[in-house]
Amino acid sequence: MNTFYFVDSNISKVASKSFILLCTIFFSCTAFSQHTIVLNTAFGPPSSNESQTGFADQVVGEAFRRIGYKLETVRMPAERALINADRGIDDGELARVGGLQKKYSNLIQVPESYMSIDMVLFSKNHPSFIVNGWGSMKSHSLAIISGWKIMEKNFSKLGNQVEIIKTDNAQQSFTLLRKDRVDFVAYSNWSGLAYLKANNVTDIKLLEPPLASPKFYVYLHKKHKKIVPKLSAELKKMKEDGTINLLFDEILKPLKLH
Repeated sequence: MNTFYFVDSNISKVASKSFILLCTIFFSCTAFSQHTIVLNTAFGPPSSNESQTGFADQVVGEAFRRIGYKLETVRMPAERALINADRGIDDGELARVGGLQKKYSNLIQVPESYMSIDMVLFSKNHPSFIVNGWGSMKSHSLAIISGWKIMEKNFSKLGNQVEIIKTDNAQQSFTLLRKDRVDFVAYSNWSGLAYLKANNVTDIKLLEPPLASPKFYVYLHKKHKKIVPKLSAELKKMKEDGTINLLFDEILKPLKLH
């Protein structure tokens, strides 16, 4: 005896619509379930900010987007940022000078750099001072941000020939300068210019030439070692296709003209 099953056409239509809806939800969730990478940084504007529109935010964020990841950046004091990244509390560092993996063994330096930053001096009372490398700070006082390894390493070579006050952030450094507590602030050019502009400071001058112009790199915790080559390749492509230059012209160049 043959058994036949009859399905009501209305039920069939409802089932079909439900199936389509479930598929839509599934694929939508898949599309928006990109893994998020959290990178910390001691940099503030114009390199990084809460709205993720800083130069480093945008460049590195685009590189991650191209390999299927979403970037979130968080700002914190420089020394704590390195410790958190090395311990895997955060996924890595947004922008650091090369070679830090020698001390922080859990971090992997992404081989392709994506920006160079001038390390410069800012002064209030010595606008005509001639900068001649790190050694030109002998017999002077200056403020640097704690955890900025390039500053700490090079100025430490001068020993007691230079007076160094370490601060937690740019505001503290420039406050010391404005109150004549130090002769100079050693900082990055773009971050310093952005701070002066945002706070309408007109009596402090950026001195040239720079102390150094190091390249900056992304660092990832070793748990993400598989994506290091992909990220490096995308950063290289972004140099070649002009993306990084466009972001530079949009975000950083106006500060230099200010």
